[in-house]
Amino acid sequence: MTRFDSRSLPVSTTSDLAAERYRHGIDLLLSAWPGAGEVLDEAIAADPDFALAHAARARLHAIRTEAAKAKARIATAEEIVARRGTERERSHVAVLSLAIHGQSARALERALAHADAWPRDVLILSLPLGAFGLLAFSGMADHDQARVDLCERHARHFDNDDWWFLTYRGWSHAENGNVAHGRALTQRGYDLRRNNANAAHALSHALYEGGAHDEAERLIADWLPGYDRSGVLHGHIAWHSALGALERGDPQGALAIYADHIQPSVTAGMPVNVVSDTASFLWRLKAYGHTVPAGLWEDAAAYSGGYFQKAGFAFADVHMALLAAAAGDKAAVEERVKALMALIETGALPAGPVVPAICRAALAFADEDYAACARILEPVAAEVARIGGSGAQREMIEDMLLLSLMRSGEAVKAGQLLDRRLHRRPSSRDTHWRGLLAA
Repeated sequence: MTRFDSRSLPVSTTSDLAAERYRHGIDLLLSAWPGAGEVLDEAIAADPDFALAHAARARLHAIRTEAAKAKARIATAEEIVARRGTERERSHVAVLSLAIHGQSARALERALAHADAWPRDVLILSLPLGAFGLLAFSGMADHDQARVDLCERHARHFDNDDWWFLTYRGWSHAENGNVAHGRALTQRGYDLRRNNANAAHALSHALYEGGAHDEAERLIADWLPGYDRSGVLHGHIAWHSALGALERGDPQGALAIYADHIQPSVTAGMPVNVVSDTASFLWRLKAYGHTVPAGLWEDAAAYSGGYFQKAGFAFADVHMALLAAAAGDKAAVEERVKALMALIETGALPAGPVVPAICRAALAFADEDYAACARILEPVAAEVARIGGSGAQREMIEDMLLLSLMRSGEAVKAGQLLDRRLHRRPSSRDTHWRGLLAA
């Protein structure tokens, strides 16, 4: 008797319980909901030779930056699938193995080919998507468009009520500038499955990109209490609410959210989120003219010391440089820049020269050398998307350029940048800054 996954693809297990637990575990994984690991462990206990359950468990370990556990688990999946897996399952495990072993370019190539053959294999289709997916971290300047193209290419294979596909299709469109369409799709996915952190997150992004900051704050205030603090996106979704508080000029409210949900001592988020959320929030707070309370920079830097010390992960490199620059550790920034330049020379940094440029600009900004910061950032401003992440995360770098132009007397250029931003979406802060320039 054939068993199936949650999207009706056959799976190689002899246990009804294992198949049921696998379906449930995958849905929890895809919604970033607590309990996925335990449920997948139950699938493995019901059938220790269930290769895809081992592979999904490996993916969870990788998400949590538990590299050794991820590699051990995917090795088990590879051994099992070699002797009792179908062609799809062998390809599925191979793609995850490449991703887990850091072979991102090959993993992306294989994931896209796999999706062409088996588009409803959602765990593999999920790998290129999202702010931290293989496309975002590929170094491509047009990864936002590439995600839309991928979703639209396979949309016909999904039901109109597939909450997972609606979430990622909507997020992709909103990030690529089609905000109204993206928000509508994401809202439908959210309505179909509210116990889905990825949907709440995606909807927050769509609201942010549409300038609906108050709506985003209300959404998060209503939804976040029902999401356990052990959820990997708990702190990051709160970070979106903190940005909303900063947007409406409430630094104390933003700091309260930071203290309760975001700072390293209280969050269970993925390290890449914790490092980027803390660095970018504190940077924004200071750049917008507010005081960063004593100890917050030091706490963020202490946490980051356990991660991303080796240069080459562009998104993390930028945020590690921000932390070092804020701490006045010029040597650390220069050392990272030197390492990045060496990677560029060997062709080993897909995102390219924009990464060390942002690091140098962060140091100039921290030194209040705004003219130098603007000189460094202007030539690479169109390439910032190459570092990955979301538009909301990368906007901090555009803010750095904007504030540097304003503070170095480049009123015309600053005004042009502000006009482009305000044309894209309303912003009370940008409107305030535009008024300052006009005055």
